[in-house]
Amino acid sequence: MQARLTIVVVEEDRDRATGIVDALEQTGDCDVHVIGNYTSLARKIAEHSPDIVLIDIDNPTRDMMEELTLASGPLDRPVAMFVSGAAGGLAREAIEAGVSAYVVDGLAPERIKPVMDTAIARFSIVRQMRNELAETRRALEERKVIDRAKGLLMKAKGIDEDAAYALLRKTAMDQGRKVADVAEALVTAAGLLG
Repeated sequence: MQARLTIVVVEEDRDRATGIVDALEQTGDCDVHVIGNYTSLARKIAEHSPDIVLIDIDNPTRDMMEELTLASGPLDRPVAMFVSGAAGGLAREAIEAGVSAYVVDGLAPERIKPVMDTAIARFSIVRQMRNELAETRRALEERKVIDRAKGLLMKAKGIDEDAAYALLRKTAMDQGRKVADVAEALVTAAGLLG
């Protein structure tokens, strides 16, 4: 069973907003909140803490799209943007800004559910990749610090690389800390001592 979704719809036109809400209510169990103007958009969206944001806009300018994208928090949640055919040239900017789904030729009621599902799935995949990349970068930085600390120990104590790492590992175990944290402290101390 799918959890109840909280959906924010950004739509200035009242009639179109009503049509979108009706279509969303037919897709299943969801709480829909409509934001009818762009003033303080980021705050309004954050108040609802939505699972997904749907933005329907006829002819966005590059500046307007950038503002909408930043306000809707595409790195925090899936964002699906529906635009008219004339605005199709901004797709690259929207995707680069983090929009999960960019649909040209507006929002059609029968397309809402598949577009939402696609946006949510794409967002999950991109978030997982972002997390893996951040973890890889962190591990690489830790490795660099450990290597520097080993170099300092090798020079100061006249020991080989394996012995330097064993000393770092033993110190970390004795102090109940991670090897990378002990290495960071050693590198920092060496930097202070000059």
